[in-house]
Amino acid sequence: MLRGIAVGMDYLSDIGYVHRDLAARNILVDDNLVCKVSDFGMSRILEDDSEAAYNATGGKIPIRWTAPEAIAYGKFSSASDVWSYGIVMWEVMSYGERPYWEMSNQDVILSIEEGYRLPAPMGCPVTLHQLMLHCWQKESSLRPRFGDVLSFLEKLIVNPSSLLTLVNDVQSFSESPEDMPDYPLFISIGDWLDSIKMCQYKNNFLAAGYTTLDSISTMSIEVKPAQAPDYQSENPTRGRTPDQTDS
Repeated sequence: MLRGIAVGMDYLSDIGYVHRDLAARNILVDDNLVCKVSDFGMSRILEDDSEAAYNATGGKIPIRWTAPEAIAYGKFSSASDVWSYGIVMWEVMSYGERPYWEMSNQDVILSIEEGYRLPAPMGCPVTLHQLMLHCWQKESSLRPRFGDVLSFLEKLIVNPSSLLTLVNDVQSFSESPEDMPDYPLFISIGDWLDSIKMCQYKNNFLAAGYTTLDSISTMSIEVKPAQAPDYQSENPTRGRTPDQTDS
């Protein structure tokens, strides 16, 4: 389901549309769980620019699904749709719970501004909640694009074992986007090494005990002082008196 929604939003982003009302209530689902994005009443077409935004003036907006910059300044973009997609992910994984529960809209706005983000639903895989947190980065430029989200979800489908670790099983897990590591869309060490053209070192990392991306974030570099080489003067007799010259 999440992949199907991401496919639709990636298409809309590519053709220059911003949805502005992406929410679970606006997703059509058939008997085979095929999802279609619907309800384009608030949609707008953007300029032919990946960084373009639509600036709204007045009108009602769905606070619980809307990015902070859109609430504060009326600035809607593909990045604000990515924020909404993170909320849709949370709705799907929580089986339709209301985002932010009984909090008032004003409390939601203030809480988000102070750094609060929705906690992982019960039984949610760590990787999916991490993706949600990346979608909820305060700075819109730090959020993944829909193409990145889609690529990441397809990697999870190919490697379902990465979904086995649940948030409930992790004793210490970040619930703030600011505390997220710098590898938002990698699901394995091999995936990360491939991205930096160092896949030949995969076995070295595994042999050293680095088996997860979280373990990579704890690596430290121990710099040993280099041993100074023994240098010999190009002219060993230079600077000696004739009496000191080797016979």
